[in-house]
Amino acid sequence: MSDCTLTIKTFEKKGVLDDITDVITSHGANISYVHLFVEKNNVGSINLELEHVGDIESLLSDLENIHEVRSVELHGSQLDIYGKRIIIVGGGAQVSQVAMGAITEADRHNIRGERISVDTIPLVGEKNISEAVEAISRLPRVSALVLAGSLMGGDITKAVKKVKKQSNLIVISLNMPGSVTEHADLIITDPIQAGVLAVMAVADTAVFNIERLGDNIKF
Repeated sequence: MSDCTLTIKTFEKKGVLDDITDVITSHGANISYVHLFVEKNNVGSINLELEHVGDIESLLSDLENIHEVRSVELHGSQLDIYGKRIIIVGGGAQVSQVAMGAITEADRHNIRGERISVDTIPLVGEKNISEAVEAISRLPRVSALVLAGSLMGGDITKAVKKVKKQSNLIVISLNMPGSVTEHADLIITDPIQAGVLAVMAVADTAVFNIERLGDNIKF
């Protein structure tokens, strides 16, 4: 097994997360994502996405030997279960149309073995949208962002430039006024088609390849 997810239940105590990460790194595994929270009765729940795991049985045994650890559960990686992630941000009505196209197209590819999930967040206002875009760099598995609105620029454009610099994110924008379209990889007029092309841009089973199109292409 190379990639996996672990759910670790621990007694809440200072330093326990350090002990867990020390064991994981000693096995040569890489932690790609962590989500933790405290449950009832002072029990901590830690979800870890791991890459490059060698001897998983030895790793599990060493984790279970940590005094504060109550249990360790092994799961498939989130990438294997939910796959690549497309996020649609913008005005409510347009977001729903983009989502319609994306979900319909994702269904065609997922029945052929792909795993592509679609997330939407209808928002209005430059501050709200720019915060949502910038937060994408902190989310796991995001492969494409679709911006669906009637006017986007200013802080939204700055956020788009920032996340593109930090990752290989594909950015698709509806054809609208504002400077955000200058930094999109694809500019599409029809919202349903925008959703379809977002899926095709990230799907391994699609013939469409965004890299062949060059920069800032309009449809």
